[in-house]
Amino acid sequence: MNDEVTYIKQKISELEIDVDKGQAEQLFQYYRLLIEWNQYMNLTAITDFQEVVEKHFIDSLSIVFVQDMQSAESVIDVGTGAGFPGIPLKIAFPHLKMTLLDSLQKRITFLDHVISELGLKEVEAIHGRAEDFAKPGFGREKYDLCVSRAVANLSTLSEYCLPFVKIGGSFVSYKSKEAEQELDKAKNAIFLLGGRTEECKSFGLPGTDISRTLVKIRKVSGCPKKYPRKSGTASRSPL
Repeated sequence: MNDEVTYIKQKISELEIDVDKGQAEQLFQYYRLLIEWNQYMNLTAITDFQEVVEKHFIDSLSIVFVQDMQSAESVIDVGTGAGFPGIPLKIAFPHLKMTLLDSLQKRITFLDHVISELGLKEVEAIHGRAEDFAKPGFGREKYDLCVSRAVANLSTLSEYCLPFVKIGGSFVSYKSKEAEQELDKAKNAIFLLGGRTEECKSFGLPGTDISRTLVKIRKVSGCPKKYPRKSGTASRSPL
């Protein structure tokens, strides 16, 4: 285990993030739980240890290229899946109050187990759809930061995610490739939802041949009450 923990610390240090041995051990324990549960449910197609570190852990933490994580307190990860990027962010930045939202109950069951086994505090896993949880009285305009690695076009993701963000907060979308064209198509949606594009940063994921683009959108005004629209509408008919 010592070699794996050392490897995790070394890779994370390449992002100029300092994690101690205990945090690296938590990430290794998370990896082991991911692989164990992956035998029974579809959590990830990536199972090699080094690949999980590079393509899941480092990818999740690469948000530091566009976001000062010390300036955020409350964070929601929309469509978290197996817990990316939310769990690595919570481990690396323990001060965060983290909400993990996913529409599949079995993933939430897995995440509850991870939270318990790793002894994580101020993190909750919620079973639900963004269209429902973003309503007033639940998670609407409650968070400093919304993050999502979910696979959807930026117009759709913005409708799911921007309603969660406080005015002055940010939504960061993890895109898998150059996103300028997609961003151009999403300009109207971002404007309607109270957002303003602040940064679009493309880079190669350290240690891999994977291209990543982070789109950071600042919430500058309140989101109209009619958004997000009812279930499925945002994906079928993007703004």
